[in-house]
Amino acid sequence: MRMRPLGQSGLFVSELCLGTMTFGGSEGFWGQIGRLGQDEADGLVKTALDAGINFIDTANVYAGGMSERILGQALKNLGVPRDEVVIATKVLGPMGEGPNARGASRGHILSQCKASLARLGLDHIDLYQIHGFDPATPISETLEALDTLVRHGHVRYLGLSNWAAWQVIKAVGIAEMRRLAPIVSLQAYYTLVGRDLEREIAPMLAAEGIGLMVWSPLAGGYLSGKYDGKSPGEAAADGRRDTFDFPPVDRVRGAGTLDAMRGIAGAEGCSVAQVALAWLLNRDVVTSVIVGAKRVGQLQDNIGATRVQLDADDLARLDAATRLPPEYPGWMLERQGAYRT
Repeated sequence: MRMRPLGQSGLFVSELCLGTMTFGGSEGFWGQIGRLGQDEADGLVKTALDAGINFIDTANVYAGGMSERILGQALKNLGVPRDEVVIATKVLGPMGEGPNARGASRGHILSQCKASLARLGLDHIDLYQIHGFDPATPISETLEALDTLVRHGHVRYLGLSNWAAWQVIKAVGIAEMRRLAPIVSLQAYYTLVGRDLEREIAPMLAAEGIGLMVWSPLAGGYLSGKYDGKSPGEAAADGRRDTFDFPPVDRVRGAGTLDAMRGIAGAEGCSVAQVALAWLLNRDVVTSVIVGAKRVGQLQDNIGATRVQLDADDLARLDAATRLPPEYPGWMLERQGAYRT
């Protein structure tokens, strides 16, 4: 398990990160994602730690706070030394009925950080992330609230999730201008069937030295190969896309992608899912790939992706099957910049 610095920070995280969205769900939406109880969660956390994963991601909204609570208890049950794990959580979504019980306002951030610490049973959060862009709150207010948490020692590092490139770079500029704690990471969707990030976000991250955490690297299970050519209602049992068909996938392009992946998986003696993860681990912009699971066997298969070696021909084959069509201004920038590079 390789360790990588998170952005331009001194914090090193494993190339795989354990996602905990499957912890604690019961009814409704979160029940569709996962219903893992304490014993099952303990088993997944132990499997991850034994494999060398030191990075675990959760969020206050996951199962209404139960994911954080179960994760914190798992760390306690397993006797995990605090300085051996990097714990990330997020804030933004509704945690109550009122208009101020959501968003990235100063009040919501400060109160929810305190609540997350209590649920996790920790004295600090290693990486605190804004879970999405809040159009109702000035970015400066959000950043100043986060800086307060860093200065008080409740949070060590700051990240964003699901922000557009222009939003991230505006936040970076405000933080630099006001000498606030910097943004070190972005959590975003990136897969072989979802490469949109390469147009604007990836070049911005590389230019600014911001780390990338990838969520849903198997496109909600699609890149496991279980759903090829099937509608959500026909998908394999015990899969997330049975009841929650997300993220969106172009299944026409996806079928060609899966054909290429199956050929590589057969030659390499690995699973289709491992090919998807290994491709991400080969991308220079990627710092850590978040893997979630409902069973230990699933997680072990995902961890096996760190041992898959894709050669140049494999990577070229995958790129040919999945590359983005040219889009303005990208094709014009490439044309006009050719004589300067």
